[in-house]
Amino acid sequence: MHEMGIALQIVQIAAASIPVEMKGAKVLGVKIKVGKLAAVVPDSLRFCFEIVTQETPLSEARLEIEEIPVVARCKHCHSSWEIKEPAFACPSCGSGSIEILSGRELDIDSIEIEEPEHLNHSGNV
Repeated sequence: MHEMGIALQIVQIAAASIPVEMKGAKVLGVKIKVGKLAAVVPDSLRFCFEIVTQETPLSEARLEIEEIPVVARCKHCHSSWEIKEPAFACPSCGSGSIEILSGRELDIDSIEIEEPEHLNHSGNV
């Protein structure tokens, strides 16, 4: 299950993104983009994320997963379409010469960090 390795990487990246001056801050959420061709099972990734975030600054973080569809463009007629089944041929002209435009992504889109109480902007330290 490579979702465990992905979850560990997300935790490592998110924890490293907490600025030094925000020591003690917690990560509230992580939003990722996962392409349909990335071979990631979202429910498995969420499960693994819950396990690996225990006793980390991400222990209360929510994981948002945006699934990115597979979109292709025909190199012959330049038509673009979303691929929903394993037929990789242009629906307009039938050409098999296609380019995958999206669907391979596995990116962290954003990380939401809670500001610790001792750093609030009311002037109290």
